[in-house]
Amino acid sequence: MATNILMPALSPTMTEGTLARWLKKEGEAVKAGDVIAEIETDKATMEVEAVDEGILGKILVKDGTEGVAVNATIAILVEEGEAVPSGDAPKAAPKQDSGSAPKQEMSPDSKPLTGPGEQEPKAATAIENKGEAKPAAEQGGRVFASPLARRIAQQAGIDLSGIQGSGPNGRIVKADVEGASSAPKQAAAPAAQSQAAAAPAPSAAPAPKPVAPTITAPHTAVPNSSMRKVIARRLSESKATVPHFYVTMDIEIDALLKLRADLNARAPKDGPGAFKLSVNDLVIKAAARVLRMMPAVNATWTDEAILQYHDVDISVAVSIPDGLITPIVRKADQKGLAAISNEMKDLAARAKTGKLKPEEFQGGGFSISNMGMFGVKDFAAIVNPPQAGILAVSAGQQRPVVKNGALAIATVMTCTLSVDHRAVDGALAAEWIAAFKAVVEDPLSLML
Repeated sequence: MATNILMPALSPTMTEGTLARWLKKEGEAVKAGDVIAEIETDKATMEVEAVDEGILGKILVKDGTEGVAVNATIAILVEEGEAVPSGDAPKAAPKQDSGSAPKQEMSPDSKPLTGPGEQEPKAATAIENKGEAKPAAEQGGRVFASPLARRIAQQAGIDLSGIQGSGPNGRIVKADVEGASSAPKQAAAPAAQSQAAAAPAPSAAPAPKPVAPTITAPHTAVPNSSMRKVIARRLSESKATVPHFYVTMDIEIDALLKLRADLNARAPKDGPGAFKLSVNDLVIKAAARVLRMMPAVNATWTDEAILQYHDVDISVAVSIPDGLITPIVRKADQKGLAAISNEMKDLAARAKTGKLKPEEFQGGGFSISNMGMFGVKDFAAIVNPPQAGILAVSAGQQRPVVKNGALAIATVMTCTLSVDHRAVDGALAAEWIAAFKAVVEDPLSLML
């Protein structure tokens, strides 16, 4: 039996993607677990594995196709000797509300691809009971309906249990609900009428979306990648919905630079134990130490509670050609400087080539953005939801300072902590950055 291969959702924010290239050709045998395609998501380029065995009968979406909606059919898998069903390539993804993936009708034989470490989505599982179609209410009390049909029915106030489904195995689809909504309605029961009377008035229509400016000056249009669109949406949401609060301190790093130079001089140059520390490695370790000391900053705000994380997982901003990605150093407070340094180098290298796995950049409880290598003197970063804090690290510069009443020269690094004020109060933020300053200015404490 032919099986539809669907465009997978390889990250929580993915609604569409680019099918970069097929690694299997039409007519080739496919085994479960074979890597058959590369897909560009809103975060990275990822290899995708097949979940079934068979012959790749027909490719519907060619290499390099952009804007392919999640759950759209991209190829057809058939059994040996089976004819390939006719089919057309799916249309480009429609515009979606931010944060919601498109939900589409799927046949019982449609199955999505899965990315590394992901489970097959339940929505694509074949419906059982392949007998005679029955009304939805008669199938063991369970209503079989597509997600789209359920949503339309909910909005229209229609009870699905009384609808005869016309889809496979009696499944209710969009057309069934629309047919029911256009049918003559019986008089409402008194209870239903009283509920309708008590229902609140509909909310005001949403504000119209801003109109794109008309540009008449000579220009070059650079199409937005999926990653750039997601970055724009998430940063806009963060600034609009998260009440930011900032605290800034100047931190002397001469002692830290000396420790770094001493450790690098002692480090093996090659072999398993080789390492070369950067200032950023020491910053990650210092931030992890302070987050362990003050776990209230290693947190996420929810309406019900503030969630304080047990592990210190630090997301580190890495610039890549299409934008920015934040690979995560897990349990950074429990790792030595050499381990953090080597892990960060590996994560950054694979981030720039699009080879990170989803679990390597999804999650984290706190972020660090270091622009010191660009000579930036001072900046404030935008909180990365759902995290409650991000540390902006600037360049170390020689500046005049006053020590014991006398003018002196020191290497000073300006750091700004941005926090979600719902989860982190101003006094707590000030205490955190003061503790961070104390650790950085006494870096030998990192060796304990």
